[in-house]
Amino acid sequence: MNRKTTNKTALQEKAGVSKQEATSQQAISNLKKKRQEQPSIDDLLEEIIAGNTAALSRGITLIESQNSAHKDKANKLIQNCLEHRKPSIRIGITGVPGVGKSTFIEALGTYLTGLGKKVAVLAVDPTSRLSKGSILGDKTRMETLVKNPNAFIRPSAAGEALGGVARHTRETITLCETAGYDVILIETVGVGQSETLVHSMVDFFLLLKLSGAGDELQGIKRGIIEMADAIIINKADGNNRTAAKLAKAAFNRALHFYPVKASGWMPKVEVCSAIENKGIDAAWKLITAYITHTKEGGYFSKKRQNQNNFWLLQSIEDQLKDQFFQDETIAKELKTQMALITANKRSPFAAAEYLLNLYKSRV
Repeated sequence: MNRKTTNKTALQEKAGVSKQEATSQQAISNLKKKRQEQPSIDDLLEEIIAGNTAALSRGITLIESQNSAHKDKANKLIQNCLEHRKPSIRIGITGVPGVGKSTFIEALGTYLTGLGKKVAVLAVDPTSRLSKGSILGDKTRMETLVKNPNAFIRPSAAGEALGGVARHTRETITLCETAGYDVILIETVGVGQSETLVHSMVDFFLLLKLSGAGDELQGIKRGIIEMADAIIINKADGNNRTAAKLAKAAFNRALHFYPVKASGWMPKVEVCSAIENKGIDAAWKLITAYITHTKEGGYFSKKRQNQNNFWLLQSIEDQLKDQFFQDETIAKELKTQMALITANKRSPFAAAEYLLNLYKSRV
């Protein structure tokens, strides 16, 4: 082969590579363009009902959006979902950081999908008050469950919402039920003593505890223990098995000091090792026993109705708060009042009353 032929071949190969690169870049451009396209609410709803997880994720992103233009679309989507929701069991799971919530949820989710159930995990991560960022690493921690076709994992940032959940977790539950998920597991941020909001949106509230870490003492305190429908001592493995059994006995004794719940259910205590996949079946049997008990007594439906009423009032409060702080006059005057407070010329209470009266006069 002479030099002229070699150069020609090289040019042809280079042209082929350039053509492939152009095709690849065009494909990427088309994909980005498609992602930017906003489907109609009806189309999005149809895909969610069909079980399309990409559509479900897109719907959740829509309702979590802070863009005011998305609010009407989000409200319409939620409204249209109501008549398509499937029956589900909503389970809130909380516990202090390090108790093994993610490991437990992955073990329970895997067990449930093995029973033929569809499981959605709504994991709420704490948000930094300084950077306003969240890690959202639950998909990484649940590396087995995330690959399961019958499981859906959605991490969300808690933001400024209190009570252990994100602001739009309640609406996200509605979307997951519309997508046909049988069991919805809500993992809280793990504050440990203030998980009030998650209790108001689930059927069963599960508290994970540790043994041998002073955690047994929490059994004699009120607060989150009062809200728990069951306590599970996690990490009952290795040298910790005996300590877990002792902790179980201690919690059982402590629970007798609490008044009987409105449901008539006496909270139970179990031990498990999520990492060894032991005791997960017992945990599920405990949950199903509670659901059967509350449905037979009529408490299950009554509780859900009370929760709906609670979230009506909560939504009104949230929207009034948003409207207040988004008012341009209020935003400007707020800075003035803060400066007066800093200069000790006005008390925070007087400033608040002034701002509220100003807002009422504008409304």
